[in-house]
Amino acid sequence: MQPPLTTERLVIRDWTTGDADVQAALDLYGRPEVTEWLTPVISHVADLAAMRAVVHSWTESQPIQVPPTGRFAMHRRSDDVVVGGLVLRMLPPYDHDLELTWQLRPEDWGHGYATEAATALLHWAFTFDIDEIFALARPDNSRAIATAKRLGMEWVGETTKYYGTTLQVYRVRQSGLPESPVVNDTDD
Repeated sequence: MQPPLTTERLVIRDWTTGDADVQAALDLYGRPEVTEWLTPVISHVADLAAMRAVVHSWTESQPIQVPPTGRFAMHRRSDDVVVGGLVLRMLPPYDHDLELTWQLRPEDWGHGYATEAATALLHWAFTFDIDEIFALARPDNSRAIATAKRLGMEWVGETTKYYGTTLQVYRVRQSGLPESPVVNDTDD
């Protein structure tokens, strides 16, 4: 993503292989309370070496991703702390539908960061030739469901089609998006 997306409080950018990003990714994806909600189901990343390998694979694959797909970090402008991650990827069978996912460190839950960052990313994604974007949530993941609704997403139904588990499906079209939070000021 060039240049990064900047909102009033956040910057949404590509992950890097630098020590700070790898540690920030571990602080996020090394937490069972975060990874238990991911689809497909994955275990938390156990240590810094494993996280370094994961982040390396993300950064290696990012240049060959077809925009707007990719993995992105979100950090606070006020202190440059990475508070979460965003992913735009193809849903199985990987030929048409795009899925948006968001993850936040538990200490950053409840501050509106996921909604702010995901809204900015959705506005950017819809500058490409895309009709709709989906989000999936486990039926008991009330935080993800509330965020999907704040993003202007409508409930489509429940399915076991993806990732071998029962999921709630939400969808947004460009006309349903909240106002873009992107600001022109990129000077942090």
